[in-house]
Amino acid sequence: MSTTEAHTVPVAFDSEFVANLHDRYGEIRSATPVQRMLTPHGLPVWTITRYDDVKAALTDPRLAKDFRRSREVIIAKTGGNGRPFNDDLNEQMLNLDPPDHTRLRKLVVKAFTARRIEGLRPRVEQITANLLDAVAGSEEIDLLDALAFPLPIQVICELLGVDESRRDDFRQWTNTLLDASDDESRGRAAKAMADYLVELVATKREHPADDLLTALIEVSEDEDRLSEAELISMVFLLLVAGHETTVNLIGNGTLALLRNPDQWAALVADPQLVTGVVEEALRFDGPVMHGTFRHTTDAVTFGDVEIPAGEIVWVGLSSANHDPEKFPEPEKFDLHRDTQGHVSFGHGIHFCLGAQLARMEAQIALRQLAERFPNLSAGGELDDVEWRFSTLIHGLQRLPVRLG
Repeated sequence: MSTTEAHTVPVAFDSEFVANLHDRYGEIRSATPVQRMLTPHGLPVWTITRYDDVKAALTDPRLAKDFRRSREVIIAKTGGNGRPFNDDLNEQMLNLDPPDHTRLRKLVVKAFTARRIEGLRPRVEQITANLLDAVAGSEEIDLLDALAFPLPIQVICELLGVDESRRDDFRQWTNTLLDASDDESRGRAAKAMADYLVELVATKREHPADDLLTALIEVSEDEDRLSEAELISMVFLLLVAGHETTVNLIGNGTLALLRNPDQWAALVADPQLVTGVVEEALRFDGPVMHGTFRHTTDAVTFGDVEIPAGEIVWVGLSSANHDPEKFPEPEKFDLHRDTQGHVSFGHGIHFCLGAQLARMEAQIALRQLAERFPNLSAGGELDDVEWRFSTLIHGLQRLPVRLG
């Protein structure tokens, strides 16, 4: 156990922390490999901050993800506050350990194939072009409303076979669930989304179609199928992860390019550099700050800090991606950087299933943006952007841009 006290005094994870995310984590990372923190709901967590420790934590079975046990730990720590989402949406891969996780992922991978995702490329190109056509005559737009949000939500809705008319509902529900909202608001949003997904699954059973949801209903392995609760939770995961990650990847990536005009100029001059831009955007300002809740089943040590058994742990993805021991000059946005090993999509058995789709959408969006609007510029002061207040998602409230 460390003899220092740097990590033992809880740090408040509040809106000020989010607004200065990389600076604050830089200070903590240089002082301690693990920091006790306090969430907005009063939940004490241990946050792992350094790259090597984060990589190790993401594959350590002593950091478990079983949501039922995590809920027990959370209730014990808070007296019932700061609870995760309700059980109707919890029986999905991110909240389970092997063998349950192994079984679910094996079934879902059979439906969510690389071939199915790659087959979406022409449609993603078309949707992106249509969205940019719609704003071509505008002087100034909010890039989130015009492109970053509607592109991934339309793609994931079409992929799953969801009525696009519900996309604004999804945006409201997921924003409430993922932002630091009060328990009552999150409860209402979770119930509304769960009720809709129950209805959606029932409709797909009666009227199967050529979409991912029908494939998930029909997929089997040795006569094993997803249960009703697993289906609903899985669709919830795919809908939320399928658009939230990409919304903020596109928004954060564009902001980084606007703040680094030489990098934007390089992309405009050679749009094929977009692959490097997206990977650096993932590292530099990835859309997910922390891995989802884990709890310690046994005491575990990182550096000289021991986390006792029965504690909630955040794995600091954003902090790891800015560890200078792994990425020299981490505060510099460099599209030519070797970003291999960044942990924005996680690591190990919980590596993001939708990474291929998120990368594709972001690459197409940023490439077309550079091709269509080479004189793109900020619509306001770049130091005045407002970040969403969430304990999970790292993204902007708005991103005003002038199209030039």
